[in-house]
Amino acid sequence: MFVSATFFSLVLISPAAANPFYAPPPPTDDAPIFSGDAELGFTHLSGNTNSQTLIGKTRLTWLTGNFIHSLRGEVRNVSKDGETSAEQYLLAARERYDFKGPHYVFGFARWEKDRFAGYDQQLSMIGGYGRQLLEGSRHSLSLEAGPGYRNDRLRDADNEQLAVAYTALVYHWGFSDYADIDQEMSVEYTDKNTTGRSLTALTARLNSRMSLRLSHEVKHNSQPPDDASERTDNTTSASLLYHW
Repeated sequence: MFVSATFFSLVLISPAAANPFYAPPPPTDDAPIFSGDAELGFTHLSGNTNSQTLIGKTRLTWLTGNFIHSLRGEVRNVSKDGETSAEQYLLAARERYDFKGPHYVFGFARWEKDRFAGYDQQLSMIGGYGRQLLEGSRHSLSLEAGPGYRNDRLRDADNEQLAVAYTALVYHWGFSDYADIDQEMSVEYTDKNTTGRSLTALTARLNSRMSLRLSHEVKHNSQPPDDASERTDNTTSASLLYHW
């Protein structure tokens, strides 16, 4: 019996926009004005099991004085034996303004569509205050919080207009000259449900340009619509990173 598998993964990460997407750190003095990153992962199995998985991510970042502007997009699609089992899309725009010292303000808008989460689509707009608690070569920690608004478009039901209380953190630990760990978390609370997101990533540098990364993402909805498949989505991936 014949079984074939193919895998392709490419990641482009800029130094200025490195890892965090919940609470991005301030740019370094030598950061480029414009930078970007992109990730593409694909697996295909045929034979006893016929399945395909596609994961794509991209982000653009540019600097204007004390402002950091960023755009982000993501797509995930999983199919097995010709039937789709996961289909997710995300678009987001974010602004951050740094004051003197460790303080900053932020705002972002995010559009999500998840075929199996029970929503037709979700639109969120959130803003608030952030603080850089740690900033060093080995450790960095950012915390941010603020109010927001979310529009949940449900299938075969009226839209829900929800007030949101948001908080997030990102921690970076460079535990050696060649490897580091990033932990990003956010919580969005409404009177209908609470949505938690987490990204844990271990990155090992091969040389000045290339790195290997192992990451695990979790998204949990405490009370999704009745037709949702699960409350929690988990994504584990291994990627090759190229820095420019």
